Amino acid sequence: MSPDRRHRRPAAFRLDDRRVTVSPVRELERDTGAIQIVPEPDSAALPVPVPTRDVPRRGFRWGAVFWSAAGALVTLTIAVGIFDLVKDLFARSAELGWLGLALVVIAALSLIVIGLREAAGLMRLANVEHLHERAEDVIASDNREDGSALINKLLALTHKMPRLARSRANLQSHLGEIIDGADLVRLAERELMAPLDQEAKSLITASVMRVSVVTAVSSRASIDMLFVLVNFLDLLRKLSYLYGVRPGTLGMLRLLRQVISHLVLTGGLATSDSLIQQLLGHGIAPKLSARLGEGLLNGLLTARLGLATIDVVRPLPFTALSRPTISDLMSEALRRREEDSELQRLDAADAEASEAD
Repeated sequence: MSPDRRHRRPAAFRLDDRRVTVSPVRELERDTGAIQIVPEPDSAALPVPVPTRDVPRRGFRWGAVFWSAAGALVTLTIAVGIFDLVKDLFARSAELGWLGLALVVIAALSLIVIGLREAAGLMRLANVEHLHERAEDVIASDNREDGSALINKLLALTHKMPRLARSRANLQSHLGEIIDGADLVRLAERELMAPLDQEAKSLITASVMRVSVVTAVSSRASIDMLFVLVNFLDLLRKLSYLYGVRPGTLGMLRLLRQVISHLVLTGGLATSDSLIQQLLGHGIAPKLSARLGEGLLNGLLTARLGLATIDVVRPLPFTALSRPTISDLMSEALRRREEDSELQRLDAADAEASEAD
């Protein structure tokens, strides 16, 4: 508050009073009956600086031309070789020629079908990425029309999931009652994503337990690394199918690259390192053997990769629901391991009691 305003007496006046003057700079009041108003700048009316991204314009893309020409040349070479092979088969025998031509047609049709499936998988992956971006935009703008369009696309994405039939019915019954676009997105997340998130956490927990147990009993580091890699690829495929992505081979490679990029950008590896130090440095390490500790570390790595996969393949960001953490997954895995150990102990006790009888 300025000094002038602090010592000014409260006064009442009419806006059409001739004694009222508006001036951007306060002047010395000579007339005691004059009333001077100094307008203050409105923060909402001030210009908002918009950050500009100076992206340099790329010139002619010689790399793309090279790889396109090289790919076309390889394809042409293969086509000429197949044509010469079929011609030689016809020169030897008509039956061999027709057999070779039939095999070429079957191979070509199979290649076309595989290409279409890979393209469909890439389109589904791009659709999920687009839905994630649109959901963030709707939450920021709170536009109901955009929110309704997003909900319709989510319903189309999940219409082949029988487990979400009741959730889709509940969501459609409440669409007319929601006014804000952000609330529509949050409602869709609670109805559609909550069952999928729960199942995804179960898949990651089972994968963590499998990795921790197998790598704990394994004696070779190369086998441990190979098993962790194969298990993660299987987990990546299951999570992508769970959220409706269903990628092909090329889609899996692109999805794997996105998961690794997400880990690098979000600092997931550093988070895992701090959690490992917290778990193994505060009372758990003395209770574990060296092999069991390695199994726990591999399980932590699998859990972090699974959480990064959820962030990539999930069509909606975490807004209404809480994001699963490594601590939750590891607690669940340790609880399941204790339950399995208790069941095994009870089974062994029952077996001994039966033998005694």
